[in-house]
Amino acid sequence: MKLVVLGCSGSGPGPGSPASGYLVEAGPTMIALDLGNGTFGALQRAADPWSLAAVAFSHLHPDHCADFSALAVWRLYHPEPPAAVEPLPVLAPADAAERFAAAYAPSVAQRSTTELARVFDFRTHVPQTPLGDVVVRTAAVDHPCEAYALRVEHGGRSLVYSGDTGPCRGLVELAAGADVLLCEASWPHTDSMPTGVHLSGRQAGEHAAAAGVGRLLLTHVPAWTDADAMLAEAKTVFDGPVELVRPDGEYEV
Repeated sequence: MKLVVLGCSGSGPGPGSPASGYLVEAGPTMIALDLGNGTFGALQRAADPWSLAAVAFSHLHPDHCADFSALAVWRLYHPEPPAAVEPLPVLAPADAAERFAAAYAPSVAQRSTTELARVFDFRTHVPQTPLGDVVVRTAAVDHPCEAYALRVEHGGRSLVYSGDTGPCRGLVELAAGADVLLCEASWPHTDSMPTGVHLSGRQAGEHAAAAGVGRLLLTHVPAWTDADAMLAEAKTVFDGPVELVRPDGEYEV
């Protein structure tokens, strides 16, 4: 598998990166994990949007899903769509269809999931979803809204994406033995961090160590946070390979 970073800026776009969005190439199958602000343009640089087999959303905060509306416009109004296009599977929290319809609709009177259902197949997250020869597994994580970590498995390899979460046993269990953990690191480690929101760099490293992953990739660092400090924190508690991802970066899994 290969991971392509469409954007990695935490909590919103930064001066050098879109918000959160990732493309996983698993053999011939391509799956987008989140589509935050600005990521649809990066997706077009990385791949033909028509080639997506699915989109999986960790949660529905705008920095992880805002560019779904751009994908909707592409699929609804592109003048030359491929022949016999099937609705694209969208794996997401339970209220995704209604939320995306509200974001897309030009007026309250036009808010309906009917139009989007012509081009999308909305599926509520379940513990395991097969997509051809790829399996997407999920685990609920600790964030102020319904949120999930996502595990993509293909050909004996595995990538786990934390989404947004505070310290969480569910993330450790989902990531157990994974080849790569793509994990958020949003703020410096202190004794006064809010609970149930985000991870520090140190906590990202602790989760990677507890799960026994092969490699840790740090992401979701906000523009106001020192990314090098997040990397240094993670390295103090995780002995395996660890690095900060970069926009448009490609990583073998």
